[in-house]
Amino acid sequence: MTTLVLCVDRADDIGRKSGVRTPVVGWDAVRSLVTEVGLADPEDAIVNSILESLRVARDLEDGGEETVVAVVSGTGESGVGRDRALAGGLDSVLDRYDVDGAVVVVDSAADERAVPIVESRLPVDSVDRVVVRQARDIESTYYLLKQFTGDEELRETVLVPLGIGLILLPVLLVQFSPAIAVAGLTSLLGAALLYYGLGVDEFVETAPERAREALYSGQVSVVTYVVAAGLAVVGASLGAFETTGSGTGDLLVATMQFVYTAVPWLAAAALTASLGRLLDELIRDEAVRSPYLNLPFGVAALGLVVRGFAGWFLERRAGRAHLTILDVTMSATQRLALFIVAGIVLALVGFRVTTRVSEETIDEALDDVIEVEAGERPDGGEPDDRGDHE
Repeated sequence: MTTLVLCVDRADDIGRKSGVRTPVVGWDAVRSLVTEVGLADPEDAIVNSILESLRVARDLEDGGEETVVAVVSGTGESGVGRDRALAGGLDSVLDRYDVDGAVVVVDSAADERAVPIVESRLPVDSVDRVVVRQARDIESTYYLLKQFTGDEELRETVLVPLGIGLILLPVLLVQFSPAIAVAGLTSLLGAALLYYGLGVDEFVETAPERAREALYSGQVSVVTYVVAAGLAVVGASLGAFETTGSGTGDLLVATMQFVYTAVPWLAAAALTASLGRLLDELIRDEAVRSPYLNLPFGVAALGLVVRGFAGWFLERRAGRAHLTILDVTMSATQRLALFIVAGIVLALVGFRVTTRVSEETIDEALDDVIEVEAGERPDGGEPDDRGDHE
Protein backbone atom coordinates (compact mmCIF):
# COMPACT_ATOMS: atom_id res chain seq x y z
CA MET A 1 0.00 0.00 0.00
CA THR A 2 1.36 3.41 -1.02
CA THR A 3 0.11 6.52 0.77
CA LEU A 4 0.37 10.07 -0.55
CA VAL A 5 1.20 12.54 2.23
CA LEU A 6 -0.03 15.80 0.71
CA CYS A 7 0.69 19.25 2.14
CA VAL A 8 -1.88 21.75 0.83
CA ASP A 9 -1.07 25.44 0.38
CA ARG A 10 -4.27 26.87 -1.09
CA ALA A 11 -3.21 30.53 -0.74
CA ASP A 12 0.17 29.92 -2.48
CA ASP A 13 2.22 31.25 0.43
CA ILE A 14 5.14 29.17 -0.85
CA GLY A 15 5.17 30.76 -4.29
CA ARG A 16 4.64 34.33 -3.08
CA LYS A 17 7.35 34.24 -0.41
CA SER A 18 10.00 31.91 -1.81
CA GLY A 19 9.28 31.88 -5.55
CA VAL A 20 9.22 28.07 -5.67
CA ARG A 21 6.59 26.59 -7.96
CA THR A 22 4.71 23.46 -7.00
CA PRO A 23 4.07 20.56 -7.05
CA VAL A 24 7.19 19.52 -5.16
CA VAL A 25 7.41 15.73 -4.79
CA GLY A 26 9.85 13.49 -2.94
CA TRP A 27 11.45 13.43 0.51
CA ASP A 28 14.63 15.29 -0.49
CA ALA A 29 12.81 17.89 -2.57
CA VAL A 30 10.27 18.64 0.17
CA ARG A 31 13.01 18.84 2.81
CA SER A 32 14.85 21.36 0.63
CA LEU A 33 11.60 23.27 0.22
CA VAL A 34 11.34 23.67 4.01
CA THR A 35 14.70 25.43 3.99
CA GLU A 36 13.70 27.74 1.14
CA VAL A 37 10.37 28.73 2.70
CA GLY A 38 11.84 28.96 6.21
CA LEU A 39 14.58 31.33 5.08
CA ALA A 40 12.02 33.46 3.22
CA ASP A 41 9.60 33.70 6.18
CA PRO A 42 10.40 31.69 9.32
CA GLU A 43 7.16 32.88 10.98
CA ASP A 44 4.81 31.42 8.36
CA ALA A 45 2.72 28.46 9.50
CA ILE A 46 3.29 26.72 6.15
CA VAL A 47 6.80 25.84 7.38
CA ASN A 48 5.29 23.82 10.21
CA SER A 49 2.82 22.27 7.80
CA ILE A 50 5.59 21.04 5.48
CA LEU A 51 7.56 19.68 8.44
CA GLU A 52 4.43 17.89 9.65
CA SER A 53 4.03 16.23 6.26
CA LEU A 54 7.61 14.95 6.48
CA ARG A 55 7.00 13.67 10.02
CA VAL A 56 3.82 11.85 8.96
CA ALA A 57 5.62 10.25 6.01
CA ARG A 58 8.47 9.10 8.28
CA ASP A 59 6.05 7.59 10.81
CA LEU A 60 4.16 5.72 8.08
CA GLU A 61 7.40 4.35 6.64
CA ASP A 62 8.48 3.22 10.11
CA GLY A 63 5.22 1.26 10.21
CA GLY A 64 6.06 -0.57 6.99
CA GLU A 65 4.09 1.53 4.47
CA GLU A 66 5.40 3.08 1.29
CA THR A 67 4.84 6.83 1.09
CA VAL A 68 5.07 9.66 -1.40
CA VAL A 69 5.33 13.13 0.16
CA ALA A 70 4.27 16.10 -1.95
CA VAL A 71 3.39 19.79 -1.64
CA VAL A 72 0.84 21.47 -3.92
CA SER A 73 -0.25 25.11 -4.03
CA GLY A 74 -3.07 27.07 -5.57
CA THR A 75 -2.31 30.07 -7.78
CA GLY A 76 -4.60 32.75 -9.12
CA GLU A 77 -6.56 35.80 -8.03
CA SER A 78 -9.89 34.10 -7.34
CA GLY A 79 -10.81 31.12 -5.21
CA VAL A 80 -11.88 29.17 -8.29
CA GLY A 81 -8.54 29.82 -10.00
CA ARG A 82 -6.58 28.71 -6.94
CA ASP A 83 -8.61 25.52 -6.61
CA ARG A 84 -8.17 24.69 -10.28
CA ALA A 85 -4.40 25.22 -10.08
CA LEU A 86 -4.25 23.06 -6.97
CA ALA A 87 -6.26 20.33 -8.71
CA GLY A 88 -3.91 20.48 -11.71
CA GLY A 89 -0.88 20.05 -9.48
CA LEU A 90 -2.48 17.10 -7.73
CA ASP A 91 -3.31 15.48 -11.08
CA SER A 92 0.31 15.79 -12.19
CA VAL A 93 1.43 14.02 -9.00
CA LEU A 94 -1.10 11.22 -9.50
CA ASP A 95 0.02 10.79 -13.11
CA ARG A 96 3.56 10.09 -11.92
CA TYR A 97 2.83 7.95 -8.86
CA ASP A 98 0.39 5.13 -8.21
CA VAL A 99 -1.02 5.68 -4.72
CA ASP A 100 -3.87 4.02 -2.82
CA GLY A 101 -4.85 6.77 -0.40
CA ALA A 102 -3.88 10.16 0.96
CA VAL A 103 -3.14 11.93 4.23
CA VAL A 104 -3.82 15.65 3.79
CA VAL A 105 -1.86 18.12 5.93
CA VAL A 106 -3.29 21.65 6.31
CA ASP A 107 -2.62 24.60 8.59
CA SER A 108 -5.86 26.61 8.29
CA ALA A 109 -9.57 26.35 7.60
CA ALA A 110 -9.01 27.91 4.16
CA ASP A 111 -6.60 25.11 3.20
CA GLU A 112 -9.06 22.55 4.55
CA ARG A 113 -11.57 23.63 1.88
CA ALA A 114 -9.35 21.89 -0.66
CA VAL A 115 -9.92 18.47 0.95
CA PRO A 116 -12.98 17.71 -1.28
CA ILE A 117 -10.75 18.28 -4.33
CA VAL A 118 -8.42 15.55 -3.09
CA GLU A 119 -11.34 13.28 -2.16
CA SER A 120 -12.69 13.51 -5.71
CA ARG A 121 -9.50 11.89 -7.01
CA LEU A 122 -8.47 9.33 -4.38
CA PRO A 123 -9.52 8.16 -0.90
CA VAL A 124 -8.50 10.46 1.95
CA ASP A 125 -7.51 8.42 5.02
CA SER A 126 -6.85 11.35 7.34
CA VAL A 127 -6.75 15.16 7.54
CA ASP A 128 -3.94 16.47 9.75
CA ARG A 129 -4.43 20.10 10.76
CA VAL A 130 -1.30 21.78 12.16
CA VAL A 131 -1.82 24.19 15.06
CA VAL A 132 1.25 26.20 16.11
CA ARG A 133 1.62 26.56 19.87
CA GLN A 134 2.45 30.02 21.25
CA ALA A 135 3.52 31.23 24.69
CA ARG A 136 0.71 32.84 26.66
CA ASP A 137 2.24 36.18 27.61
CA ILE A 138 1.99 39.81 26.54
CA GLU A 139 4.74 39.52 23.95
CA SER A 140 3.03 36.54 22.36
CA THR A 141 -0.31 38.39 22.31
CA TYR A 142 1.33 41.30 20.51
CA TYR A 143 2.90 38.85 18.07
CA LEU A 144 -0.46 37.23 17.35
CA LEU A 145 -2.11 40.62 16.81
CA LYS A 146 0.68 41.56 14.43
CA GLN A 147 0.20 38.35 12.52
CA PHE A 148 -3.54 38.94 12.49
CA THR A 149 -3.21 42.43 10.99
CA GLY A 150 -0.74 41.09 8.44
CA ASP A 151 -3.16 38.49 7.10
CA GLU A 152 -4.90 39.96 4.06
CA GLU A 153 -7.97 37.72 4.27
CA LEU A 154 -8.53 38.43 7.97
CA ARG A 155 -8.14 42.17 7.38
CA GLU A 156 -10.87 42.11 4.75
CA THR A 157 -13.29 40.03 6.79
CA VAL A 158 -12.83 41.63 10.23
CA LEU A 159 -10.95 44.92 10.23
CA VAL A 160 -12.70 46.52 7.24
CA PRO A 161 -16.29 46.07 8.58
CA LEU A 162 -15.12 47.14 12.06
CA GLY A 163 -13.44 50.25 10.69
CA ILE A 164 -16.51 51.22 8.65
CA GLY A 165 -18.69 50.76 11.74
CA LEU A 166 -16.44 52.99 13.87
CA ILE A 167 -16.50 55.69 11.19
CA LEU A 168 -20.30 55.60 10.92
CA LEU A 169 -20.92 55.58 14.68
CA PRO A 170 -20.27 59.35 15.23
CA VAL A 171 -22.40 60.23 12.20
CA LEU A 172 -25.27 58.11 13.48
CA LEU A 173 -24.97 59.60 16.98
CA VAL A 174 -25.19 63.13 15.56
CA GLN A 175 -28.21 62.40 13.38
CA PHE A 176 -30.15 59.96 15.59
CA SER A 177 -30.61 58.94 19.18
CA PRO A 178 -28.00 56.65 20.81
CA ALA A 179 -30.38 53.67 20.70
CA ILE A 180 -30.98 54.03 16.94
CA ALA A 181 -27.27 54.60 16.30
CA VAL A 182 -26.22 51.49 18.22
CA ALA A 183 -28.98 49.44 16.57
CA GLY A 184 -27.90 50.55 13.10
CA LEU A 185 -24.23 49.86 13.83
CA THR A 186 -24.85 46.37 15.20
CA SER A 187 -27.07 45.61 12.19
CA LEU A 188 -24.26 46.68 9.87
CA LEU A 189 -21.68 44.53 11.66
CA GLY A 190 -24.11 41.60 11.76
CA ALA A 191 -24.73 41.89 8.02
CA ALA A 192 -20.97 41.95 7.39
CA LEU A 193 -20.42 38.84 9.50
CA LEU A 194 -23.23 37.02 7.69
CA TYR A 195 -21.81 38.18 4.34
CA TYR A 196 -18.51 36.45 5.02
CA GLY A 197 -19.81 33.66 7.27
CA LEU A 198 -22.33 32.37 4.71
CA GLY A 199 -19.81 32.54 1.88
CA VAL A 200 -21.62 35.32 0.01
CA ASP A 201 -18.26 36.95 -0.67
CA GLU A 202 -17.06 33.90 -2.58
CA PHE A 203 -20.32 33.76 -4.54
CA VAL A 204 -20.01 37.45 -5.48
CA GLU A 205 -16.34 36.96 -6.36
CA THR A 206 -17.06 34.12 -8.78
CA ALA A 207 -20.35 35.56 -10.13
CA PRO A 208 -18.78 37.56 -13.01
CA GLU A 209 -16.78 34.55 -14.20
CA ARG A 210 -19.82 32.26 -14.03
CA ALA A 211 -21.97 34.84 -15.82
CA ARG A 212 -19.35 35.24 -18.57
CA GLU A 213 -19.14 31.46 -19.04
CA ALA A 214 -22.93 31.24 -19.18
CA LEU A 215 -23.14 33.98 -21.82
CA TYR A 216 -20.40 32.45 -23.94
CA SER A 217 -21.98 29.00 -23.75
CA GLY A 218 -25.41 30.31 -24.80
CA GLN A 219 -27.33 29.19 -21.72
CA VAL A 220 -31.03 30.07 -21.78
CA SER A 221 -31.06 30.41 -18.00
CA VAL A 222 -29.14 33.71 -18.25
CA VAL A 223 -32.15 35.34 -19.87
CA THR A 224 -34.71 33.61 -17.68
CA TYR A 225 -32.83 34.64 -14.52
CA VAL A 226 -33.01 38.28 -15.59
CA VAL A 227 -36.72 37.93 -16.32
CA ALA A 228 -37.22 36.19 -12.96
CA ALA A 229 -35.41 39.00 -11.15
CA GLY A 230 -37.66 41.55 -12.88
CA LEU A 231 -40.80 39.64 -11.92
CA ALA A 232 -39.61 39.37 -8.32
CA VAL A 233 -39.00 43.14 -8.17
CA VAL A 234 -42.47 43.82 -9.63
CA GLY A 235 -44.08 41.48 -7.11
CA ALA A 236 -42.27 43.03 -4.16
CA SER A 237 -43.16 46.54 -5.39
CA LEU A 238 -46.85 45.72 -5.84
CA GLY A 239 -46.91 44.09 -2.42
CA ALA A 240 -45.33 47.18 -0.86
CA PHE A 241 -47.80 49.50 -2.67
CA GLU A 242 -50.74 47.40 -1.48
CA THR A 243 -49.46 47.48 2.08
CA THR A 244 -48.81 51.24 2.21
CA GLY A 245 -52.03 52.09 0.38
CA SER A 246 -54.27 50.13 2.71
CA GLY A 247 -53.60 52.44 5.64
CA THR A 248 -54.00 49.65 8.16
CA GLY A 249 -52.14 49.84 11.44
CA ASP A 250 -52.15 46.08 12.00
CA LEU A 251 -48.69 44.73 11.19
CA LEU A 252 -49.95 41.17 10.70
CA VAL A 253 -52.68 42.29 8.28
CA ALA A 254 -50.16 44.40 6.35
CA THR A 255 -47.82 41.42 6.10
CA MET A 256 -50.61 39.18 4.80
CA GLN A 257 -51.58 41.83 2.23
CA PHE A 258 -47.99 41.95 1.03
CA VAL A 259 -47.81 38.15 0.79
CA TYR A 260 -51.18 37.87 -0.99
CA THR A 261 -50.19 40.42 -3.63
CA ALA A 262 -46.55 39.42 -4.13
CA VAL A 263 -46.83 35.60 -4.09
CA PRO A 264 -48.17 35.18 -7.68
CA TRP A 265 -45.33 37.32 -9.06
CA LEU A 266 -42.71 35.59 -6.95
CA ALA A 267 -44.04 32.19 -8.02
CA ALA A 268 -43.92 33.31 -11.65
CA ALA A 269 -40.31 34.42 -11.13
CA ALA A 270 -39.39 31.02 -9.70
CA LEU A 271 -41.19 29.23 -12.54
CA THR A 272 -39.34 31.33 -15.12
CA ALA A 273 -35.97 30.59 -13.53
CA SER A 274 -36.71 26.85 -13.30
CA LEU A 275 -37.86 26.86 -16.94
CA GLY A 276 -34.46 28.20 -17.96
CA ARG A 277 -32.69 25.42 -16.07
CA LEU A 278 -34.97 22.85 -17.73
CA LEU A 279 -34.15 24.18 -21.19
CA ASP A 280 -30.42 24.19 -20.42
CA GLU A 281 -30.64 20.55 -19.32
CA LEU A 282 -32.49 19.60 -22.51
CA ILE A 283 -30.03 21.45 -24.74
CA ARG A 284 -26.89 20.12 -23.03
CA ASP A 285 -27.82 16.53 -22.16
CA GLU A 286 -31.00 15.97 -24.21
CA ALA A 287 -32.52 14.76 -20.94
CA VAL A 288 -33.86 16.29 -17.74
CA ARG A 289 -32.92 15.24 -14.23
CA SER A 290 -35.79 14.67 -11.81
CA PRO A 291 -35.11 17.65 -9.48
CA TYR A 292 -35.25 20.17 -12.32
CA LEU A 293 -38.44 18.61 -13.71
CA ASN A 294 -40.17 18.51 -10.34
CA LEU A 295 -39.21 22.07 -9.34
CA PRO A 296 -41.86 23.98 -11.39
CA PHE A 297 -44.68 21.84 -9.99
CA GLY A 298 -43.38 22.28 -6.45
CA VAL A 299 -43.07 26.06 -6.83
CA ALA A 300 -46.59 26.40 -8.25
CA ALA A 301 -48.07 24.19 -5.54
CA LEU A 302 -46.31 26.14 -2.80
CA GLY A 303 -47.51 29.44 -4.28
CA LEU A 304 -51.13 28.22 -4.29
CA VAL A 305 -50.98 27.07 -0.69
CA VAL A 306 -49.34 30.27 0.59
CA ARG A 307 -51.78 32.50 -1.31
CA GLY A 308 -54.68 30.43 0.01
CA PHE A 309 -53.65 30.93 3.63
CA ALA A 310 -53.03 34.65 3.07
CA GLY A 311 -56.45 35.06 1.42
CA TRP A 312 -58.18 33.18 4.25
CA PHE A 313 -56.55 35.41 6.85
CA LEU A 314 -57.50 38.61 4.97
CA GLU A 315 -61.12 37.50 4.63
CA ARG A 316 -61.39 36.73 8.33
CA ARG A 317 -59.34 39.66 9.65
CA ALA A 318 -59.51 42.45 7.06
CA GLY A 319 -62.91 41.85 5.46
CA ARG A 320 -61.65 40.98 1.98
CA ALA A 321 -64.41 39.96 -0.48
CA HIS A 322 -65.17 36.26 -0.84
CA LEU A 323 -63.88 34.35 -3.83
CA THR A 324 -66.42 33.72 -6.60
CA ILE A 325 -65.94 30.98 -9.21
CA LEU A 326 -68.61 30.31 -11.88
CA ASP A 327 -71.14 32.42 -9.96
CA VAL A 328 -70.49 30.34 -6.83
CA THR A 329 -69.38 32.36 -3.82
CA MET A 330 -67.09 30.54 -1.42
CA SER A 331 -66.56 31.20 2.24
CA ALA A 332 -63.11 31.77 3.67
CA THR A 333 -62.79 28.14 4.78
CA GLN A 334 -63.96 26.79 1.40
CA ARG A 335 -61.51 29.09 -0.35
CA LEU A 336 -58.64 27.83 1.82
CA ALA A 337 -59.62 24.20 1.24
CA LEU A 338 -59.76 24.79 -2.55
CA PHE A 339 -56.25 26.26 -2.66
CA ILE A 340 -54.81 23.52 -0.44
CA VAL A 341 -56.38 20.74 -2.52
CA ALA A 342 -55.21 22.41 -5.75
CA GLY A 343 -51.66 22.65 -4.38
CA ILE A 344 -51.61 19.00 -3.30
CA VAL A 345 -53.01 17.84 -6.65
CA LEU A 346 -50.41 19.89 -8.54
CA ALA A 347 -47.62 18.45 -6.40
CA LEU A 348 -48.88 14.91 -7.05
CA VAL A 349 -49.05 15.61 -10.79
CA GLY A 350 -45.45 16.81 -10.70
CA PHE A 351 -44.38 13.70 -8.82
CA ARG A 352 -46.18 11.49 -11.32
CA VAL A 353 -44.65 13.27 -14.33
CA THR A 354 -41.18 13.10 -12.82
CA THR A 355 -41.56 9.40 -12.04
CA ARG A 356 -42.84 8.68 -15.55
CA VAL A 357 -39.94 10.50 -17.21
CA SER A 358 -37.43 8.75 -14.95
CA GLU A 359 -38.92 5.34 -15.76
CA GLU A 360 -38.77 6.07 -19.50
CA THR A 361 -35.12 7.15 -19.17
CA ILE A 362 -34.27 3.95 -17.32
CA ASP A 363 -36.12 1.83 -19.90
CA GLU A 364 -34.25 3.53 -22.77
CA ALA A 365 -30.93 2.91 -21.05
CA LEU A 366 -31.78 -0.76 -20.56
CA ASP A 367 -32.82 -1.07 -24.21
CA ASP A 368 -29.47 0.39 -25.28
CA VAL A 369 -27.61 -2.11 -23.11
CA ILE A 370 -29.62 -5.01 -24.56
CA GLU A 371 -28.93 -3.82 -28.11
CA VAL A 372 -25.20 -3.56 -27.43
CA GLU A 373 -25.09 -7.04 -25.92
CA ALA A 374 -26.93 -8.37 -28.98
CA GLY A 375 -24.32 -6.83 -31.29
CA GLU A 376 -26.52 -3.94 -32.44
CA ARG A 377 -25.56 -0.31 -32.32
CA PRO A 378 -27.83 1.93 -30.20
CA ASP A 379 -27.94 4.56 -32.92
CA GLY A 380 -29.63 2.17 -35.38
CA GLY A 381 -26.52 1.38 -37.42
CA GLU A 382 -25.15 -1.96 -38.47
CA PRO A 383 -24.09 -4.47 -35.85
CA ASP A 384 -20.48 -4.41 -34.78
CA ASP A 385 -18.81 -7.44 -36.45
CA ARG A 386 -15.36 -6.88 -34.98
CA GLY A 387 -15.91 -9.48 -32.30
CA ASP A 388 -18.16 -10.69 -29.58
CA HIS A 389 -19.07 -8.40 -26.69
CA GLU A 390 -18.28 -9.56 -23.24
